[in-house]
Amino acid sequence: MRVLAVSDEEVPGLALASSTLRPDLILGAGDLPGAYLESLVDRYQVPCVFVPGNHDPDHSGYRRTRGGFVRGGVPCEPPGPRGGVNADGRVVTVEGLTVAGLGGSVRYRGGPNQWTQAQATRRAWRVRFAAGRRPVDVVLAHSPARGVGDGEDGPHRGLAALGGLVETLRPQVFVHGHVHPFGRPGPDHEIDGVPVLNTVGYTYFEITPGSPGTYRVKERRRGA
Repeated sequence: MRVLAVSDEEVPGLALASSTLRPDLILGAGDLPGAYLESLVDRYQVPCVFVPGNHDPDHSGYRRTRGGFVRGGVPCEPPGPRGGVNADGRVVTVEGLTVAGLGGSVRYRGGPNQWTQAQATRRAWRVRFAAGRRPVDVVLAHSPARGVGDGEDGPHRGLAALGGLVETLRPQVFVHGHVHPFGRPGPDHEIDGVPVLNTVGYTYFEITPGSPGTYRVKERRRGA
């Protein structure tokens, strides 16, 4: 299957009719407006799986009912793309692709979707439990793992728990955003043999669900 992974920076040309990409699924790794993700869903007519970034609104507390979503007993629409699947803290299978999600970044100031390292560890354990014995194709996060393509400044330090999550679940690829390459190629990384993909901007890749070793990058733009 063909996957379009996006994060942090809007690329206007992706939503235009002239785009030659033909994805089967969109992955959103955070810090993109819901309207932008919706424009991609509308353009390509495919599902979207996403996790929130540290600049995104609070996604917690929403509950789906027969009449729609409610929060605190009040009907309301959650943030993010309409119809999108929020994989934060969950393991979901969409179009046959199994995705384990962990949104947000390290806590560096008050606000939603920011976690201490201890909080992130507890959240990662819940994702491991949710995965059980299921093979996972993609770990989707906003933050990088600590020491693997992250930054030394406080806001861009990676979450240590993500390295352990990748090592345990052994996905075909670990997809994240958050650290802007500003157009520079930069090095690609691995965690215990698992490719690490910083998808700020966008990456178009192929992958066969349930078949390790089939992940292949077809096209990418590494940030503005």
